[in-house]
Amino acid sequence: MKIAIGNDHAGTEYKLAIVGLLKSMSIEFNNYGTDGTDSVDYPDFVHPVASDVEGNHVDLGIIICGSGNGASMTANKHQKVRAALCWNKEIVSLARQHNDANILSLPARFISLPQALEMVRTFLGTDFEGGRHERRVEKIPCS
Repeated sequence: MKIAIGNDHAGTEYKLAIVGLLKSMSIEFNNYGTDGTDSVDYPDFVHPVASDVEGNHVDLGIIICGSGNGASMTANKHQKVRAALCWNKEIVSLARQHNDANILSLPARFISLPQALEMVRTFLGTDFEGGRHERRVEKIPCS
């Protein structure tokens, strides 16, 4: 498995912890996020993640900003991207099972770091169910 990860200044602490988790799980990753806390523009770090997912260069993506909204909106402008803004592991599970979400958007200012790590584990460990959900996902336009 290979992951692309990106974050703005609000998500640096979370990204660094998630990178540690990915390393402990022996998961390869492309790190497009900032490592600093100086204000930056989230699209600069989200577009490369979405491009990796869109181009099938990675299996999944993780994006992090303060609210998760801007990052999610940016990622969802890319074809073949289904970024899900999630705030607990149950929503993450449903986003993967029912919506085949391929990017997890985390709201760093609204969830704890332990929650974020649990959500990432859920995201990586949950598969798309297909079946009745597949026809619904197919109705999401790709452009």
